[in-house]
Amino acid sequence: MTLDISPGARDALAAWGDHLRALDGAAEATCTAYARDVTAFLAFLADHRGGPMGLAEIGRIATPDMRSWMAAERLRGNGARSVARRLSSVKSFIRWLSEREGFDPTAVLSARAPKFRKPLPRPLAQDAAKELIETIALQHATPWIAARDVAVVTVLYGCGLRISEGLGLCGRDAPLADVLRIKGKGGKERLVPVLPVARAAVDRYVAACPYDLSDDAPLFRGARGGGLGPAAVAKVVATARMQLGLPSSATPHALRHSFATHLLEAGGDLRAIQELLGHASLSTTQAYTAVDTVHLMESYARAHPHGR
Repeated sequence: MTLDISPGARDALAAWGDHLRALDGAAEATCTAYARDVTAFLAFLADHRGGPMGLAEIGRIATPDMRSWMAAERLRGNGARSVARRLSSVKSFIRWLSEREGFDPTAVLSARAPKFRKPLPRPLAQDAAKELIETIALQHATPWIAARDVAVVTVLYGCGLRISEGLGLCGRDAPLADVLRIKGKGGKERLVPVLPVARAAVDRYVAACPYDLSDDAPLFRGARGGGLGPAAVAKVVATARMQLGLPSSATPHALRHSFATHLLEAGGDLRAIQELLGHASLSTTQAYTAVDTVHLMESYARAHPHGR
């Protein structure tokens, strides 16, 4: 694909990637995905127009070009969500490049993403979350590994952490303080209160762990002493959910959804929950109000005489 892009355009792509990393704090995987999306977009336009895409050609992208590209994406079988994500990457690059090169980016920035319905988070019921943790405690024959598994899932659920954030805890974080300083997506930090049950679970794991948990080393260790990986946690949760007959949506990330939903059900403030989860936008957190409404209507249907 890069053969269809001029050296100047390739240099611009590289500079844009550096900008994302340095100023926006984007993760390396995010930068790679964005660059792949934009490269594929420019390669399509090169083929569509019959010539390589240089900086001048990029500055002349028109509305028909955008429509042709989006139509081609759909014809290739890409869903509305995928096309919307790729369009977001393209807009980010064109917005940045237009400020640098001085061209009008309106044709690209005004392109509308295809509509898609965001799936609602699928949390566990409170009793199911408790049973999941209790079942995980009984899974492994090696006591310290069983204690580790319980500690991980309790922290994910009790603090509402992403799995990468939970596994990113280091030896210096133990024993857990009353409040954790978590670095989330984009390098953004937030403060998360720690429940006593989560602190106690980590204490039990630390006391049983046979490895030296030095300050800079991962807190949660694999059987051979290396850092515990997300696949191992997913496997533990999958085994427990099968034993309990829970749906496939009962994943480590569902514990984070459950944390938010259960707080909301208990009367938690939506803005405070946004801060705890580290959501950049309140609209992301508002998905949980829809979940809560669904649960409310289901309860109403079960309880109301006309609903049975």
